[in-house]
Amino acid sequence: MGNKNFRVYHYENTFPNLSDLLIPHRKDHYLFVLIRKAIGRQWIDMTPYNLKENSVYFTGPGPIIVKEELKQLWSTGIAFTSEFLSFQESASLSKLPLILNPHSGYELLLCEADIDFVEDMIKKITVEYHHPGEWQQRMLTAYMTVLLTYLSRLYTEQYNDQELSADKVLMNKFQDRINECFLERHEVADYASMLNISAGYLSEVVKVQSGKPAIKHIHDRLVLEARRLLFHTDNSLKEITFDLGFSDASYFSRFFKRETGVTPADYRSSTRKMYQ
Repeated sequence: MGNKNFRVYHYENTFPNLSDLLIPHRKDHYLFVLIRKAIGRQWIDMTPYNLKENSVYFTGPGPIIVKEELKQLWSTGIAFTSEFLSFQESASLSKLPLILNPHSGYELLLCEADIDFVEDMIKKITVEYHHPGEWQQRMLTAYMTVLLTYLSRLYTEQYNDQELSADKVLMNKFQDRINECFLERHEVADYASMLNISAGYLSEVVKVQSGKPAIKHIHDRLVLEARRLLFHTDNSLKEITFDLGFSDASYFSRFFKRETGVTPADYRSSTRKMYQ
């Protein structure tokens, strides 16, 4: 499969590009890294993390990351985009606690049994990643489902006793409402009304909590569903337009191209060549 949406990489006492040390940045993808051995520190949303042996560090689009130093590194990373998640027909991966990260946690400590399990899954994923073919997408999805489900169980065990802040609760409610209503409701004011707050206050909290405007969350959910429909169905552009709550196919096409950089037709054509 194309590596723009899924990538596996290893460091064995080697280092990634260190040009971004001390430079605050946000990732546009999800990243999970198994640390076997490391000496270094990074900050995620103003919280410092001294890298620990036999731990998993994870993040997604939104949090501000600052790499402070890196002196040793033996690790394996798995990076994937929201688009990779969009190819899951059941959308089960996108709903896992580790992906949603309601507690804004970024570190999982592993016991010996956890390490054995995670190492085994990473080996399987790595082998499949380096052998492209007709079944690669399905196999990677299957392995990632098992791995992320396992890590989500660890996540709930390690973080569920932490109380959420009021702003984080509001952020989670906003995301829940989007998932429930995005086909009918496309405006921030609609969700603010459902949550009994002003649109300005909702926008302010969402921007601080996620790093992106509230309207972008709504648009991202619409694009995610559009990608699924374009990839998994043979529905016409007009049918998809109306399924997503748009009244005009040409407007939807402009919206999709603005958000993704390609037209719906080009997206359907290119992804089917890549993944089927």
